[in-house]
Amino acid sequence: MPDDRPVALDEYPIHQVPLSMKHLATGDRNAYDRCIFHVFDHQGRALLILGLGVYPNVGVIDAYATLRRGDTLYAVRASDALRDDARMELAVGPLRIQVERPLKDFVLTCAADPGDPDGLSYEINWSADFPALWEPHHLQRRGDRLTLEGRRFVQAGRCDGWIRAGGEELRLTAGEWTGTRDRSWGVRPLPGEDGGRSADEHPTQGFHWIWSPVRFEDRFLMIVTQEDADGHRSLNDATLVRPGERDLQLGWPRTDITYRPGTRHPRSAVVHLTHPPDGKPLELGVEVLTSSPLAVGAGYPPADDWQHGSWRGRDWTDRRSYDLADPAGHPLAAYGVTDHAARFTLDGRTGHGIFEHGSFGRHDPSGFTGFDSVAP
Repeated sequence: MPDDRPVALDEYPIHQVPLSMKHLATGDRNAYDRCIFHVFDHQGRALLILGLGVYPNVGVIDAYATLRRGDTLYAVRASDALRDDARMELAVGPLRIQVERPLKDFVLTCAADPGDPDGLSYEINWSADFPALWEPHHLQRRGDRLTLEGRRFVQAGRCDGWIRAGGEELRLTAGEWTGTRDRSWGVRPLPGEDGGRSADEHPTQGFHWIWSPVRFEDRFLMIVTQEDADGHRSLNDATLVRPGERDLQLGWPRTDITYRPGTRHPRSAVVHLTHPPDGKPLELGVEVLTSSPLAVGAGYPPADDWQHGSWRGRDWTDRRSYDLADPAGHPLAAYGVTDHAARFTLDGRTGHGIFEHGSFGRHDPSGFTGFDSVAP
């Protein structure tokens, strides 16, 4: 018989609807609440991506961490049953995110595996340098059906601590490493989703995505765009955050991407922005340093070995490594989003951040004609 007693969170004045915090206001199986952190050095030697999510209506909590070093991607994934008493304890298996001060300080931990001394482990202090910034409300429909509704905020900061993998230890030195993070919640498709007639009659023809948080010494820039096959934009924002000043909206970002021949893997890019109120053009230069496909190790679609929200039983943990030098070993990565650690230039300043990009199917503005189309 289900236990419907109050939970610890019900003690706090945080309710949005007349329900216990044990229950969501929606019965949608695809409800989710999760985060992602990026930690990377300014030379492109290491890119650590980690996150944790809860999926209340399927009863799952899971987490992951991937580290790219050279052509090797080290991965740790963990999944368990979601417990009512653990919603404020962000931990699964060896992976933990400790909130020291909300919106400010975090401790990111991956415990070592005693049986795998060359596996991934870390302990990192992640501290925000800028206030959190709301991203645009994100909606996607397939036909008349709402398939994704997400609310997000993004932030950038600095890191210190250590990372170990492959018999090496990396020390995170102030001024040489950058951190970004994203928090989102709402509904988005989980594995096992059946799109029904709407999916059959409204197939995806193309998807083009850019999500780019950039940390400069004295300011933070966030750019996000999503376009359909014909270039119609369903998500669009470019905002510059300067402490103590009003945020600046930098117009309609337009991006010219230089791809590696025979791929849709960006080598560099220029994002064209507009400075208000005089309309002065601004150019954000992007130089990719290293890359990590989210469909390899990190559990994002269309990963074929594990995806977020999948029920793997209680106390499931998986550790493995991937060879990113062999694209044939992970062919689905080309049809998912890739996070690129990058160096950015803007108005005489140099910064560092993530250039997250996904382009698959037709995209008329880029000249891509279908899912098998690549850059010349």
